[in-house]
Amino acid sequence: MAEHKSLNVQCFVKKEFQPVFVGENSPKLLYVSDIRPDTSAHPRVMHAHEDFVELLLICSGSSTYLIHDKKYAVKAGDLLIYNSGVVHDEISSSENEVGSYCVAVGGLHMPGLRENALVPDDAGYVFPTGNDFETMRSLCEMMFRSLSSGEPRAEAFCHTLMHALLVKAVSIVGVKLAANDDEVIAEPSILGRRIKAYIDEHYAEPITLQSIGDALHVSPYYLSHVFKEMSGYSPMQYLLRRRIGEAQTLLITTDLPVTQIAGMVGYDTQSYFNLQFSRHVGMPPKKYRQNYIVSQEQEKTKGKRKKKKP
Repeated sequence: MAEHKSLNVQCFVKKEFQPVFVGENSPKLLYVSDIRPDTSAHPRVMHAHEDFVELLLICSGSSTYLIHDKKYAVKAGDLLIYNSGVVHDEISSSENEVGSYCVAVGGLHMPGLRENALVPDDAGYVFPTGNDFETMRSLCEMMFRSLSSGEPRAEAFCHTLMHALLVKAVSIVGVKLAANDDEVIAEPSILGRRIKAYIDEHYAEPITLQSIGDALHVSPYYLSHVFKEMSGYSPMQYLLRRRIGEAQTLLITTDLPVTQIAGMVGYDTQSYFNLQFSRHVGMPPKKYRQNYIVSQEQEKTKGKRKKKKP
């Protein structure tokens, strides 16, 4: 006698749920980036975003990223969540190629959290997605494809997908609040964070190792040693990368002239700024600005080429 296969093909919503995005908590999708592995030779250097959250889904490769005040090993399948104000340095190269999707969201007012924080600040930054990876990747891919191709009502479609992405991200993080509430922070780590905070606040000014030491009442030699132990960078290396990273942000989000951007991040001359930028990013500032923004026409042309393939 033949067995009958189950005919259950529909699932019902069994539980009442409280919507996450209501009232003041009205997130807005700002941009979606498809960061291909072959662009790793031109990294997005150290920077922070003061008025939005970034979600970075690592799709291929592995590397070590500096996030806030520590270095983290990241690999394919990891979700990185940068609340507003979190400094991050996405370290990559032609030897460590990393492919990822980046989604920026503003207007977040999650219950019990500060503005533009998706997760508690002590919950961490790197979260393995496990079985949810393909779902997250598909959501990012659909958003990027829809926006870059200029589909009708792409913004409305992607706004809905963004809600799904955020709910899934919060689910992945779960209740993983940092288990270090009672952890005693060593005195050198406290000093390291003070040095970082000082540079983050004054990076556009003509600061030196001596001026940092004077401001914090610590010898330049000792503060340099402590900071490198904490972050992997000397204070001056951190300062340089901070300036270059902020310059990248200004290049891709404003129409300001390169000369003005150089001055805004602490450089007296554009020639020296161009030299440092090219050394750390792999191309001059003007070319970086031209290459970074996705051209809708380019995406349409690329799509037509794919369709012609047998």
